[in-house]
Amino acid sequence: MRSSKKEIILLLIPQFIMTLFLITGILNGLLQSFGVMPSVGLLQPTFAYYQEVLSSSMTLRSLFFSLWLAFASTLLSGGIGLWICYLFINQDQLPGWVQRIIRIPIIVPHIVVALFIILLFTPTGWFARIFYALGFENIQNFFRYWVFDPYGNGIILGYLWKEIPFVIFFTLALMRQIDTSLGEAAQTLGASRFQSFLHVTLPLCKKTIVSALFIIFMFTFSAYEMPALLGPTLPKSLPELAYIEYTHPDFANRPYAMAINGLILIISLIISLIFFYWSEYSSKKEKKNEKK
Repeated sequence: MRSSKKEIILLLIPQFIMTLFLITGILNGLLQSFGVMPSVGLLQPTFAYYQEVLSSSMTLRSLFFSLWLAFASTLLSGGIGLWICYLFINQDQLPGWVQRIIRIPIIVPHIVVALFIILLFTPTGWFARIFYALGFENIQNFFRYWVFDPYGNGIILGYLWKEIPFVIFFTLALMRQIDTSLGEAAQTLGASRFQSFLHVTLPLCKKTIVSALFIIFMFTFSAYEMPALLGPTLPKSLPELAYIEYTHPDFANRPYAMAINGLILIISLIISLIFFYWSEYSSKKEKKNEKK
């Protein structure tokens, strides 16, 4: 039975309301980043807050730190996740319990994962205690470099815990649907299983893999929880820096927080545009190849 126009409009009303709230919040944040806050007497738009934020050495350190976390987490999650996918697709049937285990880390909140990392990998955590009981007396020095370190190892470890299963879940189903005769043909011509996976399976799943990596990068670049719970005192990530400025006792300090959020938004938009144009270029290239 076909739905009437009125029913369709009624079903779309909640989406329209949520979209309106989202757009209103973004516009309000952008206005505040330019120093327009009538509630505290700031009425004149200015680029001064962006200039101060971009000229600050702390902001630049936070920017590089956030980019490092995003790139490292994305590349490691993608590489390890695809390697596990390669191991799985060589099996005729993936056991149901394996699929359920893969889903568990995805549904666990990032805050809970951060607490697990603290419990397991700190110098007084479970792993350090277990190794100490086994006779490794200086093991605590080793675990000092895992959490709260200036390179963000604990943060990256927490993201790997979450994002590797995401990559597997996102791409494995598509990989298993690819016609096995393509890989078998490559192996008949002398390719190994890994070469077949590298040159046949991965290119056919390229868009899905890049989409998964794009999602991971955008999330890890703008996320707050993991850096706040597992990160060092300095440098801070950009979301942490924005939160610190946002919670400043002086309400007139709010434009600095919004300027940092604006910086995160601009970088995210640039990366999104790069991803969009890459997708368009890949689609056009595939269509041309099909015509040939």
